[in-house]
Parts: sequence; C-alpha cells; structure tokens
Amino acid sequence: MRSPSYPALPGAPAGSVRRTIRALLVLAVTAGLAAVVPAAGAAAPAKASTTTTTAADATSGIAATPYMGWSSWSMQSSSYPGLNPNGNYSYLTEANVLKQTDALASKLKQYGYDYVNIDAGWWMDNNWKPGYDQYGRQTPDPVRFPNGMKSVADHIHSKGLKAGIYLPVGLEKGAYGDGKVPIWNAPGCTTADIVYSDLRTTNGWDSSYKLDFSNPCAQKYIDSQAQMFADWGYDFLKLDGVGPGSFKSGDNYNNVADVAAWHTAIAATGRPIHLELSWSLDINHAADWKQYSNGWRIETDVECYCNTLVTWENSVNDRWNDAPAWSNKAGPGGWNDLDAIDVGNGAMDGLTKAERQSYMTLWAINKSPLFTGDDLTQLDSYGVSLLTNKEVIAVDQNTSPVARPVTPVGDQQVWGTKNSDGSYTVALFNLGDSPASVTANWAAFGFTGNASVRDLWNKANLGTYKNKITEVLPAHGSRLFTINPGGKTLATTSYEAEAAGNTLTGNASVAGCDACSGGKKVGNLYSGSTLRFNDVTVKKDGIYTVKVAYVSGDPRSVTVYSNSGNGTSLKFPSTGDWSTAETVSVQLALKAGSNTITFDSGSNGYAPDIDKIDVPQSV
Repeated sequence: MRSPSYPALPGAPAGSVRRTIRALLVLAVTAGLAAVVPAAGAAAPAKASTTTTTAADATSGIAATPYMGWSSWSMQSSSYPGLNPNGNYSYLTEANVLKQTDALASKLKQYGYDYVNIDAGWWMDNNWKPGYDQYGRQTPDPVRFPNGMKSVADHIHSKGLKAGIYLPVGLEKGAYGDGKVPIWNAPGCTTADIVYSDLRTTNGWDSSYKLDFSNPCAQKYIDSQAQMFADWGYDFLKLDGVGPGSFKSGDNYNNVADVAAWHTAIAATGRPIHLELSWSLDINHAADWKQYSNGWRIETDVECYCNTLVTWENSVNDRWNDAPAWSNKAGPGGWNDLDAIDVGNGAMDGLTKAERQSYMTLWAINKSPLFTGDDLTQLDSYGVSLLTNKEVIAVDQNTSPVARPVTPVGDQQVWGTKNSDGSYTVALFNLGDSPASVTANWAAFGFTGNASVRDLWNKANLGTYKNKITEVLPAHGSRLFTINPGGKTLATTSYEAEAAGNTLTGNASVAGCDACSGGKKVGNLYSGSTLRFNDVTVKKDGIYTVKVAYVSGDPRSVTVYSNSGNGTSLKFPSTGDWSTAETVSVQLALKAGSNTITFDSGSNGYAPDIDKIDVPQSV
C-alpha cells in the first residue's frame, strides 16, 4: 500500500512540510481538470457481473492472515538513479508491473507473497494529468498501460498471483466535469448529485470532492467503481487519503461513510476484494476500520522521498513508537499495516544489514502485511534471506496475539507475545546509535528457571538459558527468538495502586477503571505528583522484575524508583486508549523486608495512570 499516493518531491523533507509540498502538487494537477470522456485504452462501460457468487462469499475469508506481496509505490517515489527516467513517479508502467509480477512469481510466491499491487498514477500521464471515462471513473493512461488494466490483471492471475489496484477516497475533482457526468447503472444520477452542493473537499490532499451519502446516487457511484474493478479482475483495493486521520481533522475529512460504502459495494460485486485503508488512520476509529475493511495504515509513509527507498530516520524507526497503541486492534479479517518492507536490496534500500533485519523483525512480530517495494529483479542475497525466512514469516502469519513491548520503550527494548503452544516469541531491539546489551528476563513473561531458545533468523537452537537471555546488539540491531519455558510459573504478589496504605501526593487521585484490577486506578499524575506503594515485601535482597499494569492513551514517561533511590525516567508505550490496560516490566533493587516503590510524574508532563504492580516473591 502506499500513501500519499499523490506526488511528493524526491528528497522532500519529512512530516508536515513534505505533505504541504504534495498538496501544492495536487493543486497544480487539479487546477486544469481533465475532460470527462473515454480515454484511449479505457475499458468499455462495465456490465453487471454474471458471477453467481453471493455477497457473503465475497467478504468471507479475506485477510485471515496478513497479506504478502509487492507494491509499486516505493520505487515510484524514489529518486534512486534509473528508477524514474521519464520524470517523477514515471516508474509505474505496464511493462514494469509485468516484470515485477514475473519476478515475484519465480522468487517469492513459494514463500507466500502473492499480491501485486499497482499504486497511484495508473490513470495519470507522466505529467500527473488524470483521465476518466464517460461515467467519471478513472481510466488507465494509454502510455503507462497500453493494454488496459484487465490485461495486466490477467497476466498477474496467469502466474497464480492476485492483482491489486488503488484509488483516493472521494470524487476526484477532474471526474466532476460540469456536474452533469452520468453515473453508470444509475439512471438520473449525475456527479452533481453525489457530492455536496458547496463542493467541499476531502482526503489527505483535498484532491477530491466529499461524497454526500444522504443521496443514494453516491452509493451508486462507489458501486460503479467497485464493479469496474471486479470486471477487470482485481482482488485488492487500496483506498488512500482516508480520514479521520491522514493528518486532517473535521467533518469534511471523516470518510467512515465512504469506507462503509466501499464495503457494501465490494460485497455486491460477488468478487472477493481485499480493502486496505491508507494512511495514518485515526486510532479512535479503529472499530470502524475493522468493521468495514481488511487493513489500515497506522503511520505515514515509510519511504524517504530521497535517493534511496527509505532511510532509518525517515521513517522506519517511527514504527517502534507508534505500533504498540494498535496491538490489540488487529486480528483475522483486519490487520495493522506498518507499510512496505524495503529490505531486499541494501544499496537501493538505504539501510545497513542490521537495520534491514530489525525492520523485518518488527513487521513480523506486529503481524503487519509483508509487502516489499523493492525491485524484485535485483534482490541481493541478504535481502532474499530476510524475505524468505520461513520461521520469521510464520511469526507474521500465525494466530498468536500481536507482540507488544514488555519493557519501557527506550533505546533498548524487548517485545514479546505468547503463542498458542505455550512458547513465546521474543524480540530484542537496540535502537541506539552504538552497540548495546539487551536482556529479556523470563520474569517479564511470567515464568522463571530454564527455557530453551531458538534463534529464528539464524535457524539455530541455542540451548538452555536460565532466567534470562542477554545479547550484545549492533546499532539499530535485533534478535528474534522462540522461547520454550522449562521452569515454573513465577509467583508474585499484587499491590493495587488504589490501596488505602499507599501514599498519593500532589494531584494524584483514585479513579474508576473498568479494565483495571479491582476496578480502580490512580491517575492525575502530573506536575510533580507521586504514587508510592508502601510495604512492598520480599524475602531477600536482589534485582526484581516488577510488572506494572497501567493505562495510557498516548506514550508517557514516569520516573520509577524503590526506597530512597534516585529513579529513572521510563517511557511507557501507549495502551491505545484510556479504557485499555497493558503491562511493562521494570527492574528494581529491593531489600529483604519492607520496601517502597514510587511513581513520580516529574515537574513536566503527565505520567500514565497506574493500575497495580506485581512483585516476584523471590529473585
């Protein structure tokens, strides 16, 4: 999937500045609206589907596991030498898609990669001027796709693969015409009927008019687009610029109704079509995305819009901060989309080997779709080893929950999840700029003693480790393990944050919490407020792995210390919202007998709300 599907200047700066540049380019494109006439190479008006497949069949079984494949956008958006010789974004052509299709079939299909996704520009010429048919629907550019989109889908299918295509949300300005453009299979409906009379705009670039679904003609327009794609034989649609999200807010940018309309339209075609949403979707509407689609982007583009496909800082490493909030939103039928995995060619990717492995590791443990944007005809041997590691792919494709950080999210992090067979998938990350040790303590996963360890990247059994595993990782490096406990369940004592014997200072106060143990938590930890657990008792001196249950709708830091220690400011990842509790584990020195454990907000900012702590009864 690719987002911002509209032009971004190669080498453009990150963040809002880059998005502003894209918006200016879109305005330039839409200023001279394309004529609404059949374009050369356009498909004939779609006919009603003759398939007897029911609507229920068309929406069942989609995205049982995260999809895998290839997407065109990473190479389209890069200024890597030779990729776009005919101007920005010119890489997208029929010839190049077919070349990548053949390479995917021969190199990666056997490992589960089966989608070939055509991104933005298939209906635009090299100057980004769009073309539409007589019904206001996008029609393929005759230079980019001389044989049309059905021919391309047919070739993709001939290789045993699935075909994907792309649209921005809303009615593109160029498709409006004079408002009298008829809607296919909807007598009496025109483009003036399907949008608001004030022509308010929508999507992440304001490149479309917002559809008004109070008029049934708007649904008919979406139906016509969906039927066209079904008749062409497409199996996947990326709908881009969707809000709430995509860095826009307000009613004009709420496209939940559009997504619901697409869900309905796809079902009506009788053809199974995976619906993927982009880009940087609002987590507060996660339930809507899951109800109406099969996947949703949780972040902005991974591409750097520079002379490689990506860079570590722009913006691969952002995902470690943003993925945890979404961890409990994904599951069969709909998955959190971290964007393309450009790990197949070191020179083109712009990453070190360590970064490429960490990139793939994070995507796998988050069960993100695995789709690469690399030139599949030029994969290097290391890239092939990453993309075809069956044990790592299995982590992405199995039914265990999405992994979360089990430690605070600093430069050194441990992520993990429990698998259905009782084993654990555990990832170690060093996000720092120099080598560092990272330790996974078995206590963070609720057991102690011996455990057998398998290294998934190196496909090797490492033997038995007692209580923990420690690895020295290079800058931006990682390891990925399967841990099989051989010891015993860790005995802990729970201490509730709201207990009467604790000490609260400043603004700290007890509040109700349906998701919390005992139905309560301590919140309002800000401006120097503290929560102190008193009389935390252990039998002997040692370093204890204390599990902290907390609630935080965004990532927040808190200083944690035991007894009279100085404490360390630790960043807790978001739990996704203010009604979900999660846990992280912290290492604290405790002495035999009674101890205190303090959570201090510090003088600036807010700390997470605290539910309880679980303290091991022995080290």
